[in-house]
Amino acid sequence: MMRRILPHPMLSLLLTIVWLMLVNKVTLGNLILGGTLGILVPIITSAYWPDRAVISHPLRATSYVFLVMWDIVIANIEVARIILFKPNKNIRSRWVTVPLSLKSPEAITVLAGTITMTPGTVSTMLSADGAAILVHCLHTDDPDAVRDQIKTRYESRLKEIFE
Repeated sequence: MMRRILPHPMLSLLLTIVWLMLVNKVTLGNLILGGTLGILVPIITSAYWPDRAVISHPLRATSYVFLVMWDIVIANIEVARIILFKPNKNIRSRWVTVPLSLKSPEAITVLAGTITMTPGTVSTMLSADGAAILVHCLHTDDPDAVRDQIKTRYESRLKEIFE
């Protein structure tokens, strides 16, 4: 019975929180409306999620979010330094192929989103077999170091969270 009312409890909670953040005011009415949306949207869309991803370590997922937020702040500072102080002729943009050991589509999606949200890098393409992702890096002297950093800093953590 509970599974029918809340087929995706974490999504329900997330939708409620996002609604409250969008309206920017926590009132009883907004909480009821956000909760209603948080319950109805997952019920309506549950047929499209037959193989729902399972987050095996929620605390690690939370620490991953904080790690990504920290990296976004640091990368913003680095990109600002590059744009403001580095002459265009000294900027070395590179394409980096990152081989993936992740198998879960949700984990690969989170990795691609993480790469794109971090200023200075953009995930551009996933190989047809899902074995590699192509990343454009604004400036690097060592593409292998960028690849290794993505694999150790993000991919290994996502593997722990999703697989």
